[in-house]
Amino acid sequence: MKLSLEDIQHKFREYGLKSTPQRTAIYHVLIHSTAHPTAEDLFAQVSPAHPMLSLNTVYYTLSVLGTAGLVREVNVGHDRARYDANLTPHHHVICQGCQNIIDVMDPRLDCLASPSGLPHDFEITSYQVAFRGYCGTCRQPQASTTTSPTGNYPASS
Repeated sequence: MKLSLEDIQHKFREYGLKSTPQRTAIYHVLIHSTAHPTAEDLFAQVSPAHPMLSLNTVYYTLSVLGTAGLVREVNVGHDRARYDANLTPHHHVICQGCQNIIDVMDPRLDCLASPSGLPHDFEITSYQVAFRGYCGTCRQPQASTTTSPTGNYPASS
Protein backbone atom coordinates (compact mmCIF):
# COMPACT_ATOMS: atom_id res chain seq x y z
CA MET A 1 0.00 0.00 0.00
CA LYS A 2 1.52 3.30 -1.05
CA LEU A 3 0.00 6.43 0.49
CA SER A 4 1.09 10.04 0.27
CA LEU A 5 1.40 12.14 3.43
CA GLU A 6 -1.92 13.78 2.51
CA ASP A 7 -3.56 10.33 2.15
CA ILE A 8 -2.22 9.37 5.59
CA GLN A 9 -3.63 12.52 7.18
CA HIS A 10 -7.00 11.81 5.55
CA LYS A 11 -6.89 8.23 6.84
CA PHE A 12 -6.10 9.46 10.36
CA ARG A 13 -9.11 11.83 10.23
CA GLU A 14 -11.26 8.96 8.95
CA TYR A 15 -10.24 6.87 11.97
CA GLY A 16 -10.56 9.77 14.41
CA LEU A 17 -6.83 10.03 15.08
CA LYS A 18 -4.87 13.20 15.64
CA SER A 19 -2.36 13.77 12.85
CA THR A 20 0.97 14.81 14.37
CA PRO A 21 4.16 15.08 12.29
CA GLN A 22 5.77 12.23 14.29
CA ARG A 23 2.72 9.95 14.04
CA THR A 24 2.44 10.63 10.31
CA ALA A 25 6.15 9.92 9.78
CA ILE A 26 6.02 6.64 11.74
CA TYR A 27 3.00 5.42 9.80
CA HIS A 28 4.51 6.58 6.50
CA VAL A 29 7.64 4.51 7.11
CA LEU A 30 5.59 1.52 8.24
CA ILE A 31 3.21 1.45 5.27
CA HIS A 32 6.08 1.76 2.81
CA SER A 33 8.06 -1.05 4.46
CA THR A 34 7.90 -4.75 3.71
CA ALA A 35 10.47 -5.51 6.42
CA HIS A 36 8.05 -5.77 9.38
CA PRO A 37 10.13 -3.36 11.47
CA THR A 38 10.42 -3.26 15.25
CA ALA A 39 9.67 -0.09 17.21
CA GLU A 40 13.42 0.42 17.47
CA ASP A 41 13.78 0.12 13.68
CA LEU A 42 11.04 2.72 13.19
CA PHE A 43 12.67 5.02 15.73
CA ALA A 44 16.02 4.76 13.92
CA GLN A 45 14.39 5.61 10.58
CA VAL A 46 12.16 8.46 11.77
CA SER A 47 14.28 10.19 14.45
CA PRO A 48 16.80 11.84 12.08
CA ALA A 49 13.97 13.93 10.61
CA HIS A 50 12.27 14.31 14.02
CA PRO A 51 15.06 14.71 16.60
CA MET A 52 12.59 15.35 19.45
CA LEU A 53 11.00 11.92 18.88
CA SER A 54 11.41 9.40 21.69
CA LEU A 55 11.25 5.63 21.55
CA ASN A 56 8.34 5.85 23.99
CA THR A 57 6.43 7.96 21.44
CA VAL A 58 7.03 5.29 18.79
CA TYR A 59 5.63 2.59 21.10
CA TYR A 60 2.65 4.77 22.01
CA THR A 61 1.99 5.56 18.34
CA LEU A 62 2.12 1.87 17.41
CA SER A 63 -0.36 1.14 20.19
CA VAL A 64 -2.72 3.88 18.96
CA LEU A 65 -2.42 2.73 15.34
CA GLY A 66 -3.00 -0.87 16.40
CA THR A 67 -6.10 0.01 18.43
CA ALA A 68 -7.43 1.94 15.43
CA GLY A 69 -6.85 -1.12 13.22
CA LEU A 70 -4.24 0.52 10.99
CA VAL A 71 -1.32 -1.73 11.94
CA ARG A 72 -0.95 -5.24 13.26
CA GLU A 73 1.68 -6.65 15.57
CA VAL A 74 3.43 -9.62 13.99
CA ASN A 75 4.59 -11.89 16.76
CA VAL A 76 6.34 -14.82 15.15
CA GLY A 77 8.71 -15.88 17.89
CA HIS A 78 11.17 -13.01 17.68
CA ASP A 79 12.57 -11.39 20.77
CA ARG A 80 10.82 -8.10 19.90
CA ALA A 81 7.45 -7.33 18.38
CA ARG A 82 7.41 -6.54 14.67
CA TYR A 83 4.75 -4.39 12.97
CA ASP A 84 2.89 -4.67 9.69
CA ALA A 85 0.63 -2.12 8.01
CA ASN A 86 -0.36 -4.62 5.31
CA LEU A 87 -3.80 -5.59 6.57
CA THR A 88 -4.83 -7.70 3.58
CA PRO A 89 -5.00 -11.41 4.44
CA HIS A 90 -1.53 -12.85 4.14
CA HIS A 91 0.93 -15.20 5.80
CA HIS A 92 4.68 -15.13 6.40
CA VAL A 93 8.00 -16.82 5.65
CA ILE A 94 10.49 -16.30 8.48
CA CYS A 95 14.23 -16.79 8.18
CA GLN A 96 15.51 -18.35 11.39
CA GLY A 97 18.99 -17.01 10.68
CA CYS A 98 18.60 -13.29 9.94
CA GLN A 99 15.02 -13.03 11.27
CA ASN A 100 13.70 -11.45 8.04
CA ILE A 101 9.96 -11.81 7.53
CA ILE A 102 8.51 -12.01 4.02
CA ASP A 103 4.82 -11.71 3.16
CA VAL A 104 3.18 -14.69 1.45
CA MET A 105 0.12 -13.78 -0.60
CA ASP A 106 -1.39 -17.16 -1.47
CA PRO A 107 -5.21 -17.37 -1.43
CA ARG A 108 -5.02 -21.16 -1.03
CA LEU A 109 -3.75 -20.61 2.52
CA ASP A 110 -6.82 -18.47 3.26
CA CYS A 111 -9.08 -21.46 2.64
CA LEU A 112 -7.72 -23.93 5.18
CA ALA A 113 -10.31 -26.10 6.91
CA SER A 114 -10.70 -25.98 10.68
CA PRO A 115 -8.51 -28.56 12.40
CA SER A 116 -10.27 -31.65 13.69
CA GLY A 117 -10.56 -32.13 17.41
CA LEU A 118 -11.60 -28.58 18.26
CA PRO A 119 -14.34 -28.21 20.87
CA HIS A 120 -17.69 -27.94 19.09
CA ASP A 121 -18.32 -24.46 20.53
CA PHE A 122 -14.91 -23.02 19.53
CA GLU A 123 -15.12 -20.20 17.00
CA ILE A 124 -11.97 -19.45 14.99
CA THR A 125 -11.76 -15.73 14.26
CA SER A 126 -8.40 -15.66 12.45
CA TYR A 127 -5.28 -17.66 11.76
CA GLN A 128 -1.86 -17.16 10.29
CA VAL A 129 0.46 -19.61 8.56
CA ALA A 130 4.17 -19.08 9.22
CA PHE A 131 6.79 -20.97 7.24
CA ARG A 132 10.16 -21.11 8.99
CA GLY A 133 13.49 -21.90 7.39
CA TYR A 134 16.64 -20.21 6.13
CA CYS A 135 17.00 -17.69 3.32
CA GLY A 136 19.61 -18.14 0.60
CA THR A 137 22.07 -15.80 2.30
CA CYS A 138 21.84 -17.58 5.65
CA ARG A 139 22.14 -20.99 3.97
CA GLN A 140 25.48 -20.11 2.32
CA PRO A 141 28.38 -22.03 3.92
CA GLN A 142 30.84 -19.82 5.72
CA ALA A 143 34.48 -20.13 4.69
CA SER A 144 35.86 -19.92 8.23
CA THR A 145 33.08 -21.50 10.30
CA THR A 146 30.69 -24.43 10.39
CA THR A 147 27.68 -22.44 11.59
CA SER A 148 25.45 -19.80 10.10
CA PRO A 149 26.27 -16.11 10.55
CA THR A 150 24.02 -16.11 13.61
CA GLY A 151 25.29 -19.44 14.93
CA ASN A 152 21.81 -20.93 14.96
CA TYR A 153 22.32 -24.05 12.85
CA PRO A 154 25.04 -26.06 11.18
CA ALA A 155 25.95 -24.89 7.70
CA SER A 156 25.21 -27.25 4.85
CA SER A 157 28.11 -29.05 3.24
